[in-house]
Amino acid sequence: MDPLRPERHHNTTTPPDADETLFLSWNGGSLKLSLPELKTYPQTNYAYSYVTNHGNHGPYQLTGVSLRDLITAEVMADWSEVTVLSADGFGNRLSRDEVLTQPPPMLYYLSDGGLLSRQNGLIRLVVPSEIDNALRQIKWVREVQVS
Repeated sequence: MDPLRPERHHNTTTPPDADETLFLSWNGGSLKLSLPELKTYPQTNYAYSYVTNHGNHGPYQLTGVSLRDLITAEVMADWSEVTVLSADGFGNRLSRDEVLTQPPPMLYYLSDGGLLSRQNGLIRLVVPSEIDNALRQIKWVREVQVS
């Protein structure tokens, strides 16, 4: 199975590690961000609900950094897609159009005002436009590759 085009829900319950480092890379550059550093970017907030084969979830009030804002602030190269990878190897690929939608895909670290736990992912990706059983939501985000 291609981890960037999942066919079923990936529900890992064992955290890969406690490292919260986020690596951002693009053609011609890279950046290593700690969670406190990620929190210095403009915050995005929105209520989010979703449905999986496990039932209805939410609404949750999520807070984090939109991929659009992070890329705009750091990437000075042309780009057409973004690959987001978790520390356990699961991933998601988003087109430029998906990244620029409203509400935007977001790397969130707060849910209902509380920090995410190591068990719940520390930094997670949410893709609000997704309708595929939450298959594109990533926990334990470790790397964002912009190409």
